[in-house]
Amino acid sequence: MSDRSSAALRAFLENARGRPFALSEGVARVEGRAGKWALDELVGRLTELSGLGAVASLTAATALVLEAQGRGEPVAWIGLPPASFYPPDLDEAGVDLDALVVVRAPDVTAMVRAADRLLRSASFGLVVLDLSAPGAPAPEIPIAVQGRLVGLAQHHDAAIVALTEKPRDAASLGSMVSLRAEAMRERAGGGAGPRGWRLAVRAVKDKRRGPGWSELADVVGPDGLP
Repeated sequence: MSDRSSAALRAFLENARGRPFALSEGVARVEGRAGKWALDELVGRLTELSGLGAVASLTAATALVLEAQGRGEPVAWIGLPPASFYPPDLDEAGVDLDALVVVRAPDVTAMVRAADRLLRSASFGLVVLDLSAPGAPAPEIPIAVQGRLVGLAQHHDAAIVALTEKPRDAASLGSMVSLRAEAMRERAGGGAGPRGWRLAVRAVKDKRRGPGWSELADVVGPDGLP
């Protein structure tokens, strides 16, 4: 990274930490919860969030982004060109897009290199690796590389969350994955309204607590969600 790029990144991070933060009413019911799907539980770990079909991986990841930003922790979202969140949805959810570092990488190798550099900066509380590009081959990250990223996350108190598209019975990214979960959306009862949904995060694998746990949270879906 050039000196000019490093200086620009430092200036951006200083601005991101100092920005005022406010949650939208709909997402406030997700952010800030003390539970198993929370930033403190994921620090120092490689987490894989996967699923197929009517999944809510982006919603679950957004809850973590909101939690990190609420603490003044910069967040990086690294993805492939075909994969992307819809910025207006994150903006409506309360994410400060001006304080979110977004990296578009040409391939998984470049994604991992970017994650390595950002973690080494000791400036990020959360790094999201969006490997969920539709139609793309199953991503592969060598175990040695995974181990290096986990070591950096542990050393700098950061969380790494990888988003993948695969059924729950498919193999995880590798043995360094400490937590693998799936996030599904369900209609919320009790008069939640046409855009009221329940986010269900379920652990498929958890080296710390054991698999099988689940957490539910009511959320407000974006415009256009049927």
